[in-house]
Amino acid sequence: MDHWDEIVDCEGLLCPLPVLRARKRLLSLASGTVLCVRATDAMAAIDLPHFCAEAGHAYLGARAEGSVTLHLIRRA
Repeated sequence: MDHWDEIVDCEGLLCPLPVLRARKRLLSLASGTVLCVRATDAMAAIDLPHFCAEAGHAYLGARAEGSVTLHLIRRA
């Protein structure tokens, strides 16, 4: 879980902005690309996996780095 191709910084943004920013970035990426979403909002841990399930992307998991959580998503 240490590799990603693109990153989107959503630190300080509240729901639903991390999901909306991830969605927008994913639309411009090729299939199979891994996006890292840096988020501080605790709801991102619920919202991002749900968004991935609905949109067909693979939610690869999350890990904390201090107050920031890194969420990895593989583009469908």
